[in-house]
Amino acid sequence: MSQRTPTTTIDVRSILDRARTGYETAFPEDECETLASEIERTLYDGASTDEVYQAVTQAFSARVEREPAFKRIAAAAFRQGYYHEVIGENLRGYELDREYRATFIENLERAVEIGRLDERLPERFDLDDLASYLEPDRDERFEYMAMETLAQRYFLKTEENGERLELPQAFWMRVAMGLAVEEDDPQRRAKEFYDVLSKLEFTPSTPTLFHSGSTHPQLSSCYLTTVSDDLEHIFDSYNHHAHLSKWSGGLGNDWTNLRASGALIESTGVESTGVVPFLRISNDVTAAINRSGKRRGAACAYLACWHLDFPAFIDLKRNTGDERRRTPDMNTAAWIPDLFMKRVEAGEEWTLFSPDEVPDLHDLSGEAFAEKYREYEKQAEAGEFRQYERVDAEELWRKTLTRLFETGHPWLTFKDPCNVRSPQDHAGTVHSSNLCTEITLNTSEDEHAVCNLGSVNFATHVSGGELNHDHLAETIETAMRMLDNVVDLCFYPTDEAEHSNMQHRPVGLGTMGFHDALMELGIPMDSEDAIEKANRWQEFVSYHAIHNSSKLAAERGTYPSYEGSKWDRGMLPQDTVDTLEAERGREIPTEREETLDWYVVREHVEEHGMRNSNTMAIAPTATVSTINGTTPSIEPMYSNLYVKSNMSGEFTVVNDHLVDDLKALELWDEEMVDRIKYHDGTIQEIDAVPDDLKELYRGAFEIDPRHQLRLTAHRQTWIDQSVSHNVFFPSTDGTLLDDVYKTAWRLGLKTTYYLRTLGASGIEKSTLDMAEYGKSQHRDGFGTDPDDDGSGDADDGDGETDLCTVEDPTCDACQ
Repeated sequence: MSQRTPTTTIDVRSILDRARTGYETAFPEDECETLASEIERTLYDGASTDEVYQAVTQAFSARVEREPAFKRIAAAAFRQGYYHEVIGENLRGYELDREYRATFIENLERAVEIGRLDERLPERFDLDDLASYLEPDRDERFEYMAMETLAQRYFLKTEENGERLELPQAFWMRVAMGLAVEEDDPQRRAKEFYDVLSKLEFTPSTPTLFHSGSTHPQLSSCYLTTVSDDLEHIFDSYNHHAHLSKWSGGLGNDWTNLRASGALIESTGVESTGVVPFLRISNDVTAAINRSGKRRGAACAYLACWHLDFPAFIDLKRNTGDERRRTPDMNTAAWIPDLFMKRVEAGEEWTLFSPDEVPDLHDLSGEAFAEKYREYEKQAEAGEFRQYERVDAEELWRKTLTRLFETGHPWLTFKDPCNVRSPQDHAGTVHSSNLCTEITLNTSEDEHAVCNLGSVNFATHVSGGELNHDHLAETIETAMRMLDNVVDLCFYPTDEAEHSNMQHRPVGLGTMGFHDALMELGIPMDSEDAIEKANRWQEFVSYHAIHNSSKLAAERGTYPSYEGSKWDRGMLPQDTVDTLEAERGREIPTEREETLDWYVVREHVEEHGMRNSNTMAIAPTATVSTINGTTPSIEPMYSNLYVKSNMSGEFTVVNDHLVDDLKALELWDEEMVDRIKYHDGTIQEIDAVPDDLKELYRGAFEIDPRHQLRLTAHRQTWIDQSVSHNVFFPSTDGTLLDDVYKTAWRLGLKTTYYLRTLGASGIEKSTLDMAEYGKSQHRDGFGTDPDDDGSGDADDGDGETDLCTVEDPTCDACQ
């Protein structure tokens, strides 16, 4: 905040009084007076406006763990300071409302003048009308962490001096205008989009929020590329990688085509160094890119587990060995066919090949892959190949799991479910997933797959003790239109990306707030009822996502590569589970009965086709769920009380639902807070808490990871892409880890994402009386603490154990 005003002109008590309006019970008069005095003592004479508001918000945020209402109180204080900075005055009531709307028009026109926003915005829209349509009161929906995150990373600023140009509702309206600018009736659509966005019912992914309405609207979330076994194409790929990262795209790069170490290069007569040295260069390209000036470059390299360099590939994230053969700044993922998993189960051998000698394996899947693979094994045994290696399949699997547990990589993703169930099986092969493992699109040397993401918020669609299906259906209809618009509006960093997106027009409608909604309804996530909800809610989302894509096809035409697709052949996502069963020759143990009038959708698709080759994908939503103040994606809440760390700072997160229930039972007091802190956010060992609440409020590590996989397997039935599924593993038992990932495969999951393990410490305990509570019983494991080196100590050398965080704040893979 740039303006500097002496503290004498900014009354701390006045800020506190305005912030506590509506929360007088949580923040009574006497506490307000005491806190005002404390804050004033910390401020020096002549402190800036910024410093005053920072002192107030920090004082409020420090009280969140004892009273969750301070999330809202801190947000109210933050808004006061932010309004003052953007508007230039300390206003309230009618005057604030008037200036709020006037500032929207003035700053939008200024942003166009200085080249930040599309010049069509003031031309195609009635700005006065849109200004009057703003609902400033909706700013109150943001908690403090959301406001801090938005102000630091999302709200538009001038490039020259970082002067802020957007108030919160102006931000939503700018995004809505950017997505509606090419509509036939842009004014009406902007209002429709704005309402869905500002009510936190649907939120597009971060690149869309960053760039919608801008002069370079790179709105797409993810890019998938395939690298060919050709030196020129490899270095072209680095160039593409850099340009795609530059505009905020997360990357999934398929490297399986590259010949293995020791393979012969015929043109020079020398042996290849293999894929690893090229991955090191890719790592450095990733590290060099600052996406849109707001996020670090982020990429994931994929390699098939039959590749001769695969044993070296799974070591890429280790912190020992030759650093030239390590990729510390890039993620890795294993691309695993069903045949490998069957051999692991059967205790059989597995053969590693160099791709230059088995060139067609990469494009095959299912039984076609298995037949060709066995044929190549026979040829290898007959001495027809220059190099290959026979290994014990189970031993390679165990080594992969060991590396996964030690380093968090490689993520395990399954090739055959991705391909056998792909709607676009007629147009090519899915060679990898994306950065966050939810996208499953075809790639080739000439096509960079692109996906455009956004998530509906289940939590804002709960009313009257149930999920409001009519409301959710309306939200999905608007969301699908917005996502389809992204395809046409997007600035494409490469020709290959533009070609692919225009040919197939894939989008990924996801969900968030699943656990938040369950808690609101009183349903434990660790229950069969939760599996039923996951199944039925995703069926509902799928029904309306597909139906509305088909309605858009009737209005705008089908996507160009529609003919021959599974849609064209009358197959919907749920139909393809049987196809996967047939390919595997074994049951996929999920319940997939249709409970809606799917004949309506089938008939509509048959008559009008589809606008989008793919319609659904569940992304992690780590940051957009923060903006929405809800639980990420389909994940369980991390804990009832913890510190969340991201690029905007560290924030205390408290489970409001638990607090409300404990207050109703007169159990919420400072002693209860201290006990929950002592137990690292869990309530399972606190006798005073009733058993039903213990079941309802289990955290991520208190729910069997195999149960969480079942939740995802049932929702995966209805999804044409995949689910970014974090595995929360509370143990160090290798046998259990083995069973978890075999369960994922047996359930037909397409992909898994991070393996989350318990950190050395759950939450800062310095405020506890340890004489009363005793020494903290830290749970062992490998945390996601940014200082965690894999030793389990999460210690940065200062002699103190650091806070366990949900995300590494230096990593944007899940933001």
